[in-house]
Amino acid sequence: MKPAAFAYLAPASIEEAVTQLAEHGAEARVLAGGQSLVRLMNSRAATPSVLIDINRIPGLDTIDTAADLVRVGATARQRTCELHPQVHAHVPLLAEAGAYVAHASVRRRGTVVGSVAFADPSAELPAALLALGGQVVARSHAGERLIDADDFFTGPFATSLAPDELAVELRIPATGTDRTGSAFVEVARRHGELPMCGVGAVVTLDADATVAVVRIALCGVDQRPVRAREAEQSLIGQRPTAEQLDQAGALAAGGVEPIGDCHGSASYRRHLAQVLTRRCLQTAIARADQEGTHA
Repeated sequence: MKPAAFAYLAPASIEEAVTQLAEHGAEARVLAGGQSLVRLMNSRAATPSVLIDINRIPGLDTIDTAADLVRVGATARQRTCELHPQVHAHVPLLAEAGAYVAHASVRRRGTVVGSVAFADPSAELPAALLALGGQVVARSHAGERLIDADDFFTGPFATSLAPDELAVELRIPATGTDRTGSAFVEVARRHGELPMCGVGAVVTLDADATVAVVRIALCGVDQRPVRAREAEQSLIGQRPTAEQLDQAGALAAGGVEPIGDCHGSASYRRHLAQVLTRRCLQTAIARADQEGTHA
């Protein structure tokens, strides 16, 4: 099947792109990597009347660090981010989660910001952004707006972006510091498929090895990527034991509402949420402790 007819626009600047979005509103879709959008258009699951291709806008493909933030531009490719030395040094969870996305050939074209904006509830990168406490930078004629990851995802394939807003950048606090560790784990039916459950975690330890800060995010087990807040609170101030990590896993599983499908039942996905949360935390805490040993 071929896509429905559409008008193709190729703005040369962010200002031109947001003007086009303001003019066409909900009838327009933004094309960056196109790895999800083009597939939906070819099956006519998506039929935008206007396609706004932002790939010619200079400066949107950058990845850099400034003021303890890693900034990922809207057309920066997933594979570039996965291999980027600054990403590995400052937000290793983003690189680790990115390596699970589909296959390398897909990641060479797909964009990090595009995956976040697409907001697939099973996708790895939205969950990673949530675990990292990142922000989405949105631009419109009204100016620039910073949207916390906690507030960005509103439902399946739905975000708090307005129809006239363009997601131009991610800003992610650096986590590559002493006594901070992170991890991402998932289970999928086959390599390269979306996971039945994925978990990302960032843990910072105090000098006495108690948990000072922890963020846990899950994908594939709810209608959006979700924080496991009760599990997080259960670990604050603790020197985690195996029993406490088991409890954190149970709390994480109890806080999600998975939907069963041909890939896995709801009960199995909930079981994965418990097991993978414990496993992810074990790895993140071990990495944080290792960082403290090297400090």
